[in-house]
Amino acid sequence: MALKPLRPVPRGGPQPPFRGRYKQTPEDFAVDEVAAYLPSGQGDHVWLWVEKRGLSTFDLLHQLAQQLDRDEREFGIAGLKDAQAISRQWVSIEHADPERCRALQGERFVVLDVKRHGNKLRLGHLRGNRFAITLRGTRPEDLAVAQANLAFLARHGVPNYFGEQRFGKRGANLDKGLAVLRGNVRQFAARMPRRVFGLVLSAVQSEVFNRVIAARIQSLGALLPGDLAFRHDNGSVFLVTDAAKEQPRADRLEVSPSGPMPGPEMTQPSGEALAIEAQALAALELDPAAFAQLPFRLCRGERRPLRVPVGEAEAALVDGGLQVRFTLPKGCYATSVLRELLTDTIWFGPGD
Repeated sequence: MALKPLRPVPRGGPQPPFRGRYKQTPEDFAVDEVAAYLPSGQGDHVWLWVEKRGLSTFDLLHQLAQQLDRDEREFGIAGLKDAQAISRQWVSIEHADPERCRALQGERFVVLDVKRHGNKLRLGHLRGNRFAITLRGTRPEDLAVAQANLAFLARHGVPNYFGEQRFGKRGANLDKGLAVLRGNVRQFAARMPRRVFGLVLSAVQSEVFNRVIAARIQSLGALLPGDLAFRHDNGSVFLVTDAAKEQPRADRLEVSPSGPMPGPEMTQPSGEALAIEAQALAALELDPAAFAQLPFRLCRGERRPLRVPVGEAEAALVDGGLQVRFTLPKGCYATSVLRELLTDTIWFGPGD
């Protein structure tokens, strides 16, 4: 029987969650990329600020490549954006005519701005994303609840769960990834496209991480001796030897406990934190050695914060519902916030 991904456990706020639906239309889910830096105006690379509607990032690149007669692999992006959404993001291409790029358009995308820069845009070259999400089927009295719980998340952080899309339809990526790690890894690698191989293994990493969050959900900001703490200002990680001394920094959301994205280059915690992570692996019938011999230098391993700051959080009543706005660091999922606000975050529709 296929193992289903763990259903994330909400942390819970001062007010009980309310009912609401999201992504009923692309306009209900707006995402703006928050760039790590802006194009300088000079250089051989042309950056396009693109708005897309109901279109995946990969489909956007395919259409841009067709119109410019270029290979899709020549384009640079900082991250993937939801398909069932209105999203705006930077896309780069080298040695292109800026005016020709400015005139690009399709049924589901439009180029809003074009600037030159000295280098290609790379995955991860962003600070985060800004969300504006309209929730349908809510009541006017839910506004006060949303405001109280968003304020709580702004003070204490949101559980940094990976979203459902990380695991593929019905958890298929997780099931395949576990089969790879429990079997002959190199034999699977020879039969599986490299991108797919990476996707299914990252699904396993994500499941391990989600299980560690769930195990620590009631004390998510509490540092343990032996924890590897994540600094939110620069992304570095340090060993916690004196938890009581470091806890005030965690209370200010300057640092947070980190969890595992297992791999041969990942640093291990010690003590109770290590025991929790070992239990999460054991529940999947895995041990750390399963990640030791991966080809292609995929899934090398890293630490990820168990919670993340929520910025610019606010809520307001709009026509037909309630809108919440917030920013999250890169690699974090809006469903992590919605899970803390709503009784259920399941939606039915296409995705990236």
